[in-house]
Amino acid sequence: MKKSLTNNFDIVAPVYDRLSRLVFGRAQMNAQIHPLKNIPPDSHVLIVGGGTGWILESISRQYNSGLKITYVEISGKMIKLAKTADTGDNLVEFVHAAIEGYQTELKFDAILTPFLFCNFLQGTTALVFNKLHSFLKPKGLWLIADFTVNEGKGKWWKSLLTKSMYLFFKLFGIVEGNALTNMQPVFFAHQYVLKEETFYYRGFIQSAVYIKP
Repeated sequence: MKKSLTNNFDIVAPVYDRLSRLVFGRAQMNAQIHPLKNIPPDSHVLIVGGGTGWILESISRQYNSGLKITYVEISGKMIKLAKTADTGDNLVEFVHAAIEGYQTELKFDAILTPFLFCNFLQGTTALVFNKLHSFLKPKGLWLIADFTVNEGKGKWWKSLLTKSMYLFFKLFGIVEGNALTNMQPVFFAHQYVLKEETFYYRGFIQSAVYIKP
């Protein structure tokens, strides 16, 4: 029977950050850190797929208190690591769940999705986007960082690297996705406004902040 791919990074949790830095240096981290300045003070923030939790420490260095953070992560081992992060005086609720099944009546001022959509097949991408869209307040901010092959030159090596990454993670039975989705048209189709956009790793990594209408 074919093994189900659950987008769960338990198997690589202890070494994931080191693997990222080995391949991309600090590009993945910088793509997530740079837009944090846009988070409004005293806001309620949803982080989906935050991994080992280092992003919580980066947030606390800019906002040592006043934030309420809901941290949704499917990997139990990632959650365990994230709980050791220094979150300052911010209030953090850790939720061990797949975002596809997560339900809440809360509305958030900002949503962070670091390298989330690259895990999904197109159908799951649409489901997750629509769910998060419903969680975000009007005029709320959506901070996204992900891989892209759409920016600048070198599409051939970006495509080759993308295929290699998917092959690596599928060998460990981790991700269901097999191709990158260009999320910008999805945001624009829902009338989001692009506030800022930055590229890293020669255009392979995109960081963006969108404002919900």
